[in-house]
Amino acid sequence: MSSPLPVLKQDGFGATMRPDTWWLQPLLTFAGLSAFIAYSTWAAFQGAHYHYGAYLSPFYSPEIFGESAHAVFGPKPGWWPMWLPFSPAFLILWAPGGFRFTCYYYRGAYYKAFWADPPNCLVGEPRNDYRGEHSFPLILQNVHRYFLYLAIPFIFILGYDAWKAMWFADAAGNESFGIGVGTIVLTINVILLGSYTFGCHSFRHLIGGRIDAISKAPIRHKLYGCASCLNRRHMNFAWFSLFWVGFSDLYVRMCSMGVWTDWRIL
Repeated sequence: MSSPLPVLKQDGFGATMRPDTWWLQPLLTFAGLSAFIAYSTWAAFQGAHYHYGAYLSPFYSPEIFGESAHAVFGPKPGWWPMWLPFSPAFLILWAPGGFRFTCYYYRGAYYKAFWADPPNCLVGEPRNDYRGEHSFPLILQNVHRYFLYLAIPFIFILGYDAWKAMWFADAAGNESFGIGVGTIVLTINVILLGSYTFGCHSFRHLIGGRIDAISKAPIRHKLYGCASCLNRRHMNFAWFSLFWVGFSDLYVRMCSMGVWTDWRIL
């Protein structure tokens, strides 16, 4: 009769037998997420320099109420409380933000980086018990699938923004097709965000999770294969799309402020 394998338990915060630089990954994750949270919060509170001609920052799209020509329902509504700061980003950022915050990959990443739960594999934690996600507040992470339903329409909206970024108005107000650097920036943004969203674990479940034999549903089987292909690189798309959506806002902002010049390629 074989004896059970021993469980390697590290006692004490940071205690480990690992000889590698195990702390580097959570440190980089902490720095990257902190930088994005700080920048996106600052950009959302600005309420200005979020559009430049045909370009609209993804932090502000769709612009439900606002001062630009992209606003769907015109300027800030009269019912908005005077004491409450207003920015078009406040009305929409909670949806894609909630989708990322509850993402399965990001949960594993920021649990390690921010809460040291654990700091890394085979590294001691600053606590002795394990509560998991079965009690408040972490049980609220289960709303991820519902944030997915909200996030999917944003991909098509941003795709439409990328299309609009291909049409430039001249001095007479006539529009003509063209491609600027901003066009490429916004197009790459929607591709990366779409790859991240449609590679989500919840999206794979939405397509094929309720079918016993998905091969009998050829269309869904094909979609499931595409989603699975994206899912294999879910971590990469999570980081690339996070960086690029922030850079897209920065690009539009710098062009609007006159700091950068949007070069016309075509």
